[in-house]
Amino acid sequence: MPAVSGDKPHIVILGDGEQALRRLGDWGVIESAARLSVHSQPLQGAALLAALQEADVLVLVRDRIPLNAATIAQLPRLRYVVFTGSRNTTLDVAALAARGIPVSHTDWGPSKDSTCELTWALILAATRQLAQYSALLREGQWRAAQPQVLPAVLHGEVLGLVGLGEIGRRVAQVGKALGMDVLTWSPNMTPERAAAHGVQAVDLDTLLARAKVLSLHLVPSAPTRHLINAQRLAHMRPDSLLVNTSRSALVDSAALAHALHDGRIGMAAIDVFDAEPLPLDDPLRQAPRVLLTPHLGFVVEPVFEKFTQGVCECLQAYLAGQPLVRPLVAAP
Repeated sequence: MPAVSGDKPHIVILGDGEQALRRLGDWGVIESAARLSVHSQPLQGAALLAALQEADVLVLVRDRIPLNAATIAQLPRLRYVVFTGSRNTTLDVAALAARGIPVSHTDWGPSKDSTCELTWALILAATRQLAQYSALLREGQWRAAQPQVLPAVLHGEVLGLVGLGEIGRRVAQVGKALGMDVLTWSPNMTPERAAAHGVQAVDLDTLLARAKVLSLHLVPSAPTRHLINAQRLAHMRPDSLLVNTSRSALVDSAALAHALHDGRIGMAAIDVFDAEPLPLDDPLRQAPRVLLTPHLGFVVEPVFEKFTQGVCECLQAYLAGQPLVRPLVAAP
């Protein structure tokens, strides 16, 4: 239930870098019953605590801004948390539960399809060198002044998938449609599971050695943190493309930057980073043969429409004293 006070409850929205929630939602009912503050820029440290000090309700867009037990302990007014999507890896749900603070989440929308499409956008753009050729045209040129390696063709090549979940399976289907041989590995992969989706299970060393395109689609765990490290990068084909639209923790980004500089792999296309927004001095910004995108996997209009709808549903029910919508941690 909302906090009882003379003032309206204060709702704070964090991490809406796209400035989409206010644009896509009907906030009239909510703003008649509560005060609303929206922060589109990343906050941390003292700035984060200052933004949250008067928060009765907190809305988190994905897991962009960590909320750990130490921060939660400094928020005496906090009564309710909503996050977008169905999983938040940087929210200390146990600390909230210990305080008796209920947590709700939203539905996803077509985020799996969106991430699959971005994965293939990156694969095709990198393979066909679209960024380089577009830059030539903008510079008034047509072809490069000096001889260079031309774009490749994916038909008949090997697509290696680390992980074969909902997104990995979608990526595999497209790869097969393009005439690629699809191999897969994950910590719990079996030949039977892979075969059920028309792909072949192999060990990780084989996957690294054979894949022209290595695409990551695995939820990180302690054993898979920095799965793609300097040693494994050295096992990849020198003409290979590494694609990560999953989680940055799967890749040792410093080792990747070194591998690109040293020519140990052909290319990389990366959508997820250890620090977001990507710092200006991050080594990947200066690495050669790398295509970088600002974490766009789920950033599409239909997904944010679903996020906004879910947030508004949760807030309206909470403010009206009705049962919580999609509770992850129920009210005590």
